Amino acid sequence: MNNYFDEPILITRPLLPATYNISRKIGEIWDSKWLTNNGSQHQALEIQLKNYLNVDQLSLFSNGTLALLLGLKALDLTGDVITTPFTFPATVQALDWNGLTPVFCDIDPRTLTIDATKIEALITDKTSAILAVHVFGNPCDVEAIQAIADRHQLKVIYDGAHVFGAKINGKPISHYGDMTMLSFHATKLFNTIEGGALAFKAEALARKLDLLKNFGLANPEEVLLSGLNAKMNEIQAAMGLEVLKLVDEERAKRHILKKTYEQHLALLPGIRVLTTLEEDSSSYQYFVIEIDESRFGKSRDWLHEQLKDYNVFTRKYFYPLCSDFHWYRHLESTQRENLSQAQKSVGQVLAMPFYGELGISSVIKICEIIEELHISHKKWSDVV
Repeated sequence: MNNYFDEPILITRPLLPATYNISRKIGEIWDSKWLTNNGSQHQALEIQLKNYLNVDQLSLFSNGTLALLLGLKALDLTGDVITTPFTFPATVQALDWNGLTPVFCDIDPRTLTIDATKIEALITDKTSAILAVHVFGNPCDVEAIQAIADRHQLKVIYDGAHVFGAKINGKPISHYGDMTMLSFHATKLFNTIEGGALAFKAEALARKLDLLKNFGLANPEEVLLSGLNAKMNEIQAAMGLEVLKLVDEERAKRHILKKTYEQHLALLPGIRVLTTLEEDSSSYQYFVIEIDESRFGKSRDWLHEQLKDYNVFTRKYFYPLCSDFHWYRHLESTQRENLSQAQKSVGQVLAMPFYGELGISSVIKICEIIEELHISHKKWSDVV
């Protein structure tokens, strides 16, 4: 099969504004002589994001990890936090840096988000919060999680790195829980090169977060608490202002690519699309499939490696499980029998190339490669 790509096809590409628009923004910053510390670009982006995401309280950060870390700090959590093993390391690393112990809960086989039916059994007198993750844009069972939290007086924090602009039944996803972290990393649908934000309910948290991300400084001569430097700078904010103008068009392009993938993969046995949501319900962050080796005939890892020969680079996302990190192995909640679904899913999930510039023809070609690999393997298996 001579169906390879001349140039590498990666998982994503950053959404980039025209250089002249960025140059104009940088000119504004140079004229202002104000590079950081809540300048005009920062203030403008905060207002525009509040409007776009329909949230009342939002605080910008230099990256999503520091946003989550300081958000947890602002909530004054202690002891144990129930979370998912199926997430990017930053989720549990934010717990580590706050001196909090993760208690890993298994995941839902359909959405791969935390299994709300298994949370309550893990709650003890040491539990202070639930940290759940909206995986690949699939929302958690927010109603069930909130009901559990209310019964046990727990805080609810969502890692929303994958859900920029998504809604649940027409309601912005960041309206659920006490706090939602958003990531604006270059790989995300909306980016500020690096960056992140917290959307939250309690107005009183705004002042505390402002202090925490700026060394705890109330003024040049007064330090009210122990903070960090996690401020978004003016160039990041300027980038965000320009990228935000492009997001709706990018979402429309990704919608078409998603439908193209679904159409051309539909007849292949053993492949299930995990990112099925559309329109306002979807963030269009990733297109992710699940490979059932017993039906497809070969493993996820095999397909991942074979596609490289055609210059197509997929990602085993998330892999490995956070519960498999060696510094967590002593925890009872990391035992494999407690995380059977997560252990299964982590060996099946594959994130496909997915970005507007990819184009319909490239998606079709990728699907044809997968189909041909499947047919070739089946023919070989039949001969053997």
